[in-house]
Amino acid sequence: MYGTASPFASRHQRPNNVYSRVGLETEVHSASPHRLIAMLFEGLFTALAQAQGALEAQQRELKAHALSRAVRILDEGLKAGLDLEAGGELARQLHELYSYASLRLVQANARDDGAALQEVRLLLEPVRDAWSAIAPQVETRRVAA
Repeated sequence: MYGTASPFASRHQRPNNVYSRVGLETEVHSASPHRLIAMLFEGLFTALAQAQGALEAQQRELKAHALSRAVRILDEGLKAGLDLEAGGELARQLHELYSYASLRLVQANARDDGAALQEVRLLLEPVRDAWSAIAPQVETRRVAA
């Protein structure tokens, strides 16, 4: 029985999840600040896609879990990572955008509102894409430093 996952083990104890979690933790510890934000965006858009799928499949618990994860990424990751003093107007605008997106996701959960999910995705895609677009410049500066 050694080396095989028990069919009764929790999903968190299964080897593939352990390896994935260790890989993610390793990536987080070695990631640049820019990469950490990119990872938050990846997690956010994965959660939004899961929520949309769960909504369409009428899986309310999975939808609620995915939306809760998305809101936490917005509030505890992206929004909390903003430096409102040093970031000036751009940081304040992003803070407002993330707050609005969080509110819309809470409403989407309460109302089973797929349009609100789509709205949030469309609002945040340009921010994610812009963040990705500056990656080469950030990495060049990081290597030069």
